[in-house]
Amino acid sequence: MLNMAETLHRWCGEERPFALATVVNVRGSAPLPVGTSVAVDEDGNAVGSISGGCVEGAVYELCRQVLQDGGAAQRAWFGYSDEDAFAVGLTCGGELDVFVQRVDPASRPHLGVALAEVAGGRSAAVAQVVDGPDGLLGATLSVLGDGRVVGGTLDDRPAARAVADHSRALLRAGRTARVTFGGDAGTCPERLSVLVHVAAPRPRMLIFGAVDFAAALSQAGRFLGYRVTVCDARPVFATAQRFPHADEVVVDWPHRYLERAEVDDRTAVCVLTHDAKFDIPLLRLALGLSAGYVGAMGSRRTHDERMRLLREAGVTEAQLARLRSPIGLDLGARTPEETAISITAEIIAHTNRASGLPLSQRTGPIHEPTAHGLEDGQAIGEEYGGAPLALSAGHGAAAS
Repeated sequence: MLNMAETLHRWCGEERPFALATVVNVRGSAPLPVGTSVAVDEDGNAVGSISGGCVEGAVYELCRQVLQDGGAAQRAWFGYSDEDAFAVGLTCGGELDVFVQRVDPASRPHLGVALAEVAGGRSAAVAQVVDGPDGLLGATLSVLGDGRVVGGTLDDRPAARAVADHSRALLRAGRTARVTFGGDAGTCPERLSVLVHVAAPRPRMLIFGAVDFAAALSQAGRFLGYRVTVCDARPVFATAQRFPHADEVVVDWPHRYLERAEVDDRTAVCVLTHDAKFDIPLLRLALGLSAGYVGAMGSRRTHDERMRLLREAGVTEAQLARLRSPIGLDLGARTPEETAISITAEIIAHTNRASGLPLSQRTGPIHEPTAHGLEDGQAIGEEYGGAPLALSAGHGAAAS
């Protein structure tokens, strides 16, 4: 829902009731991920999309019905229809499980607070119970980027603390996910399935080396939604005019800039200098940070020498295993633009833990139902320092 923050924030400010339809489960090649939402107000105004068009009409009518009835939330399952091209169904072959509930902003002031944060470019999460006891179905709880819980309809339930803790963890990771937990008499006697909608700032792409390849990569990175920084120690090359698609251009020694930069597990570090005096101190630092992707440009000979120097600098084998060098996928790239596609393709594959193989050489669903490589239902409680969770697909702010 958070991708519609500006409109929903306005509706909440007007205390305008609306129906919210959200994808809570996906099977096969569905067009949009878990967390995608559409909202319809009492005047029939609609915002958002859950299928790219093929089931929008049916979901719209379901929202209108829930608003008119003013009753309990509803579930609807939309699958593939091959008998009638105009029947309600997903021609892409996937299946969607959609949860529809009525939202009365006057009874959920916390929702308006979270939406205001997101509309203002800040982080927030809204947890929504999509499966569980009737008394909890549709309950919500909001957590801001600093970890504060600003209220919700779960406040007086044993589940509230667990939901808030998991929401904070997903906020730190910057991704939307469905979490299943409970059944523990000591913490949460009700077994719940909660969809945590997350909006987080754009992930960062840090490009080191003010070269032609960096100009093309900064454009590709921005297109993919990254906040792009180009850094080089040479002021004659590191100029905003040469890199109009970068959000910022920094003149500094690469390793010195990285020491003060904000880096998390969504950050992509791309080293394009292939000059040892820059590369070695920079990569030694980068490989010890939490960056999700670290790649370095250079020939095979440059790579071998770089690995030798990094080992001499004390970089461990485990850290070296994280280095993508030579950077990029084997696309036969020659030009800066082709090389940028090669690099960003590798970043996408690495982020999604995908093979990078041609789809024609693979079998099974095109869109795997995973969250950062975790199969639906796989326990990852240790990752978040709490009770085991089960995640289904989610893709961060864009899926909210």
